[in-house]
Amino acid sequence: MDTRVLLVMLAATVLLVHETHGLGMGDLRDCMCQKYETRFIPAWRLRRVQILPRGPHCFITEVIATLVKGEKVCLNPSALWVKRLVQKFWEKQKLRQT
Repeated sequence: MDTRVLLVMLAATVLLVHETHGLGMGDLRDCMCQKYETRFIPAWRLRRVQILPRGPHCFITEVIATLVKGEKVCLNPSALWVKRLVQKFWEKQKLRQT
């Protein structure tokens, strides 16, 4: 094979690999949450909880709470109390659908 053909094929392969890397799951820079609240927040302080499933924008599930005073905080999805909160959320969603 001609060296020019090999160089073109190599360049095309490198370009293709570079472009398809962006099609995978997002990284933390694309997530809405950059830092997480570490302390427990009682239910009476929560006005709303929004759960953003992982997807192309972010590779982790994000849990965003709006507090009674209007402040938005990101909850650590790996914290036990947040896992329980998310589980209750999904249970309520299932009950609403039936």
